[in-house]
Amino acid sequence: MRILITGGFAFIGGRVARHLQHAGHQIILGSRKAVVSPPDWLPQAQVVRIDWNDVHALEKICTGIDVVIQAAGMNAQDSAADPVAALEANGLGTARLVSAASRVRVKRFIYLSTAHVYASPLVGIVTEDTCARNLHPYATSHFAGENAVLGASQCLQIEGIVLRLSNAFGVPAHKDVNCWLLLVNDLCRQAVQTRELVLRSNGLQRRDFVAMPEVCCAIDDLCSFNFGSDVPGIFNVGSGMSQTVLEMAHLIQQRCKLALGYEPALRRCEANGDQKHEMLVYRSDKLARMGVRIGVDKSGEIDRLLTFCQDTYGTISSGRE
Repeated sequence: MRILITGGFAFIGGRVARHLQHAGHQIILGSRKAVVSPPDWLPQAQVVRIDWNDVHALEKICTGIDVVIQAAGMNAQDSAADPVAALEANGLGTARLVSAASRVRVKRFIYLSTAHVYASPLVGIVTEDTCARNLHPYATSHFAGENAVLGASQCLQIEGIVLRLSNAFGVPAHKDVNCWLLLVNDLCRQAVQTRELVLRSNGLQRRDFVAMPEVCCAIDDLCSFNFGSDVPGIFNVGSGMSQTVLEMAHLIQQRCKLALGYEPALRRCEANGDQKHEMLVYRSDKLARMGVRIGVDKSGEIDRLLTFCQDTYGTISSGRE
């Protein structure tokens, strides 16, 4: 299949692109930047520049495409700083793209949204039927993008799929990706650069961490799955097994000892006795009914991420030897 991936040079888009090309698909990377040659890390890909305000240009890059994967958008930090720009990028940009893809008869459109549309903090049992009620600009702008995709799908203009990703982590496709606001990625880089892990909280809050290879495999399955007469809709993508931030930090300590030969120190805020952190079960029921199982093992990807950080940032030192 010919698959267009917007945000193809970013963290999730880059990893998905490499996975899908390895699976035998023809990949077209979309970017806002004036990049014309394929990157060294994906030399067989085609690269197109995306002008999000030019409807005809969007139609042109979607022509002849089988699946569009919309992985472009603003992150949570930038969305909070500029909610209007977040709505433009995550909401209106997605609406323009799915509209253009529909007009040139692209078969399937996969929108990478976020579990954070549900709530903040994410607690309790969360399924695809849970109401989305988070009012943070990152969540509301993604929810607007979701509605554009689901609306086009409901009108049978395109097969629209919305993926609500939990806390994905992993090795970036190339060293220039800025993926260090992600908790696990940040802790792995800390382990290499400073040989200690610093948590800005007590670490008792629960999250559903999912390794990028699992995300890539799920997306690969969704690119080609035969839905028949069903409207695809919303899919949660998570491991289904939450753990505390502190438990993840301990796991990174253990894996660093095995992968790099030392155990970084751990510092965190003290926990108050009256603090309570609710349970979290992030369920991917619809994927499971399709026969798609998300693995819960995180050790392998943490090892690869630590090794990547050592190779990329190992010469940077804070004075600790």
